[in-house]
Order: sequence, then C-alpha cells, then structure tokens
Amino acid sequence: MTTPKPSRVVLGCPLWAEPAWRGALYRSDADADQRLQQYAEVFGAVEGNTTFYALPSAVTVARWTELLPDTFYFCAKLPREVSHAERLDPRNPDLQRFFQRMAPLEQRLGPIWLQLPARFGPDALGELLRFLDALPTAWRYAVEVRHAGFFLKNEAERQLNRQLHERGIERLIFDSRAVFASNSDDPATLEAKTRKPRLPVHALALGPQPAVRFIGGMDNHANLGFLQPWLDKCVQWLAEGREPMLFMHTPDNRLAPELARLFLQQLAERVPGLEPMLTWPGERELAEQPVQDALF
Repeated sequence: MTTPKPSRVVLGCPLWAEPAWRGALYRSDADADQRLQQYAEVFGAVEGNTTFYALPSAVTVARWTELLPDTFYFCAKLPREVSHAERLDPRNPDLQRFFQRMAPLEQRLGPIWLQLPARFGPDALGELLRFLDALPTAWRYAVEVRHAGFFLKNEAERQLNRQLHERGIERLIFDSRAVFASNSDDPATLEAKTRKPRLPVHALALGPQPAVRFIGGMDNHANLGFLQPWLDKCVQWLAEGREPMLFMHTPDNRLAPELARLFLQQLAERVPGLEPMLTWPGERELAEQPVQDALF
C-alpha cells in the first residue's frame, strides 16, 4: 500500500450523489458516473456508507476504480453483518466477500472503517483485538466505538487507545455537538438527533491519519463555531506531519460541501501553502453560460 502524503488535509462528505448538489458541486446534467468523478475532483475522500448495508456489484466497483484518482480514499464501512453480529468473527463469510469485492480499488480503498454498536463495550476489547489481528494486513483500518465505557478517560479507554496505536489503527472521532446544540425544528435536524450518537469528543491521533466525522446543524455559521477547535487540532496535526481527514455532515447533507469549503478557507489562513479547494464543476458550468445582452 502507498504511504499517505504528509501535510495534506483530506476533506470528504458522507456521500457523493446528493441531488441537492446538482448545479453547484457537480454539473446540472451529470449522470451517476459523472457525479462521482466531479465529486472526486473537489474532495479527497468519501464515507463508504453503502457497504455497511449492501455490497456493490463487481461491475460497480470496477467502474469506481476507473473513475477515482489514485490519491482518493474510499473509506468503506465493514458490513453490518460483520460489525453488528453477535460476535466479531474474522471467518465471517460476509467479511471475506467484502474484501474480495472491494479489492479492485487497491490503494483507493481505506482506511476501512469498523463501526461498532453501542452495546460493544470494554469487556469485549479482547474480542476486538483478536478480530483486528486476523484482518488482512494489506489494508489500513479505523475503528469507531460508541459505548460510553470507552469515553471515561480511564484505564479501559487508555487500553483501547494503546492497542489500536500498536496496530497502526486509528480511532474514529465522532463530533455531534453542533447538531445537538441546534434549536432548529426542521425534520432533518430532529431526525438526526434521534439517530446520531451523543458522546464526549476525545481528539486524538493514534497514527498518521486522524479522522473526524463532524455532524453539523442546518446553520453553517453556527457549525463553524463548533469547528474552531478542529482548526487548532489540524494545525497541530499538520505540523506533526500527519494527514488529517475530516468528513462534514449536515442533517440533510445539502450544506455539507459548503461547510467543508468554509473550513478549508479558514484553515488556509493559518497554514501557508495549503492547497485550496478547486472550483466546483457546477459553479464552472454556471460561469460558462453566456451573458445575454440587455434588451434596452
């Protein structure tokens, strides 16, 4: 596997095919393939949530391989039949099918995410470690825990962090403070509050690619207030030669790309030489449209 390029911020969203982005992030006439290709022109990664629910076809994965640049990260989640089964079993046939199906992505695949259910607590740490030790070594991994027992800054949490660090595995950071602080009563925000976990935020980097999943509300100005600590943390991580990854969510994800752009603009003010976000394909399309002469 290729070594991540240091001193680069990787931004992404939880999906690439959001209809509300048509005419903005991607061109108004973009088909499914073009939406992915145009998304990857702007962003360096995407959350592969689809693999949590069902594996894509081999034809689809082959097409993704053709469309995605070599430097792109497809952060696929392990199937829920694996992560949310009664126990973590490296011999699970669904796990084997996942690796076989996704392997054509090569260096674009990963870090692969293991999202554990809230019931998976410190008592099961040994089970987690045996599972991780049996995974193929060709890929990079990150683990997201949701049990409150892993957020107490006690020996159980320190042990989790030590064991992941020794294996070169990141601990995914989940920050839902902004959406829970929102007073909006729109349906998307209310639904997000029922579905997203509400846990303490422990900002830590266990390896070269610390990863943050930020869940904002419907007001990007307010979201930027909650992102200020992540600006500080990214400045620190970049200075350490790390490659931070940040994934921006908003309740209906309509505002997620713009939130990522605003964050990068503020970060660039503090990190000279940071590569700016490219102009969005949909915005280029708008700029290319001829200006009609005034009638009078």
